[in-house]
Amino acid sequence: MVHKNVSGPILCLENVWKIYQMGEVEVPALRGISLKIKKGDFIAIVGASGSGKSTMMNLVGCLDTPSKGNVFLKSRNIADLCESDLATLRGKTIGFIFQQYNLLPNMTAYENVVLPLELQEVDDDVAEKQAKKVLKLVGLEDKIHHRPSQLSGGQQQRVAIARCLVGNPEIILADEPTGALDSVTGKGVLNMLEKIWKEEGKTVIMVTHDLHLAEYAHNIIELKDGKILRMEKNHKKVH
Repeated sequence: MVHKNVSGPILCLENVWKIYQMGEVEVPALRGISLKIKKGDFIAIVGASGSGKSTMMNLVGCLDTPSKGNVFLKSRNIADLCESDLATLRGKTIGFIFQQYNLLPNMTAYENVVLPLELQEVDDDVAEKQAKKVLKLVGLEDKIHHRPSQLSGGQQQRVAIARCLVGNPEIILADEPTGALDSVTGKGVLNMLEKIWKEEGKTVIMVTHDLHLAEYAHNIIELKDGKILRMEKNHKKVH
């Protein structure tokens, strides 16, 4: 799929600070981060524990607002939106994949995937077609009636990826997506993310402490002590 040219970045952070109040002490988790993410980018955000990755993910995912500075999602300042408008914009634009798959154990793979569309009150026939399409995309069309306990860790993460994709988000935000998987299974999940990025034209933002996983991305941003230590194109892209 050819990535379309879109005026302006899909996501933009301008001099963003996030400061937490710990008793009487102010602890800055992010210190003046500026970043532009274009449609079709594949970015890895890396850094050691305590570097600010989780805080950055919450801001990039519009799950939190900055203490200072601005976050723009599709040119809209998230601080100017009420919570319901922000939730709607976030829900339509960003799909999340977490380290823990967050699947509902009493539901089948299909039921877990179709749930977000049911919550959005999408027409049943449309929802069923879309859920089956994304389950096929992640190679699980033969497992749609299996519950999470009947699936391997890698299969559960693929269900979670399908659930992320079912609403057709423009941005996929993956937080340590292979953290609960062994290296071989994790590589398979990353290959799938890369395939989706290439074929579906998604913007992928991956937060990871694993530099080997970061090699899948085309741009690598390294955080240290709440600041961007380096931001560079990945010239030794792994295929």
